Amino acid sequence: MKVLVVGSGGREHALVWKLAQSKRVSGIYWMPGNAGCGKLAERIPGNIMDTCSVADFAERKSIDLTIVGPESPLIAGLADELESRGLRVFGPNKKAAQLEGSKVFAKQLMLEENVPTAKFQVFDDPDEASRFVTSIAAKSSDPIVVKADGEAAGKGVVVARSAEEALQAIDKIMREKVFGESGNRVIIEEYLDGPEATFMCFVDGECFLPMVPSQDHKRVYDDDQGPNTGGMGCYAPVPAFAAKVQDQVIQNIIKPTLQGLTKRGIVYRGVLYVGLALTSGGPKVVEFNCRFGDPEAQVVLPLMEGDLAELCLSVSEGRLDESTVGWSDKKAVCVVMASGGYPGEYEKGKPITGIEDAESIGALVFHAGTDICEGRLVTSGGRVLGVTTLGNSFQEARERAYEAVSKIYFENAHYRRDIARKALVV
Repeated sequence: MKVLVVGSGGREHALVWKLAQSKRVSGIYWMPGNAGCGKLAERIPGNIMDTCSVADFAERKSIDLTIVGPESPLIAGLADELESRGLRVFGPNKKAAQLEGSKVFAKQLMLEENVPTAKFQVFDDPDEASRFVTSIAAKSSDPIVVKADGEAAGKGVVVARSAEEALQAIDKIMREKVFGESGNRVIIEEYLDGPEATFMCFVDGECFLPMVPSQDHKRVYDDDQGPNTGGMGCYAPVPAFAAKVQDQVIQNIIKPTLQGLTKRGIVYRGVLYVGLALTSGGPKVVEFNCRFGDPEAQVVLPLMEGDLAELCLSVSEGRLDESTVGWSDKKAVCVVMASGGYPGEYEKGKPITGIEDAESIGALVFHAGTDICEGRLVTSGGRVLGVTTLGNSFQEARERAYEAVSKIYFENAHYRRDIARKALVV
């Protein structure tokens, strides 16, 4: 089986790494890929937002399965284009991808299907949104959450600690358009208090297989300080995510969400990502995503026991009910090494050394923002590497991860030093 992986980040490198272990896979193409390809895959240049071009390549190379990593091409309809040509694809179609592509769509679906989530209001006028913020701030000192409606690379959510901060977020999103058309509408919602967790499932219509829960670290600095990022690290499983909690999520969130999509004539196939707040009133949805999380994939896939290629193929063919998947009882920790200045401005082209030393002690180093320049491995993005290690305990996995990180160097490298620390005190 020939597989095409679409995307260029750490999530996609983790997918390629896992797919390469499958006995069914005879070749892997990675478009556009990054410098982590090595001997695992053939790197293919291309614009993944050009859906016809991607489908043309898949046809030309007789690709048996295309796995789409990032959300943008899914929201743009890449799965629809591939399916229209009779090509198998792992990833939801354009209508299903609205769960991530439009937070308003997702919130309205949750409201209609009684899926637990934060109370919210939708605004398409910045003046009205600002007046609403001022009114609720006068009644409560709780944080105010401001969300851009559309996709924003994981950075379109502001948890404002004051009315002033919320008003600034409205200005940036709706007036300055820092996220483009995604800022035409905003959602202003109540803050959900409680630890967050990510729960992903393989989904084929209303049939699903849960993955091990994980916890991302969104903020750029230790102790959850600073602006949101695409994710600065992750760990799995989540001690606070007990069997009882998982059952609540499945019964109150996963099932009604998939049934609600089916009622609307939408068949969801791919990964359903549910970002959760584990509140005192039970788990509630913070957000839906239509693909593997990044960096969540970098801790979840190393714990997966089974053939990822076969599982994704069964989803694409509508026979997930025939599949099973197992999970290791080990603990996984991923520390993201980012360019200095991220998620703001940062420099590229910094030489990277020490990856082989990190791998020699058992680390999995997933490339994200890397490239080859004049024969040297260099930085080419904000999040540069995801360093993942496994252990019999979180303490062991953390120690291994930070030992591996210490062996890697590039100028102005930044990483959080508290990844998975919360797991030690539960």
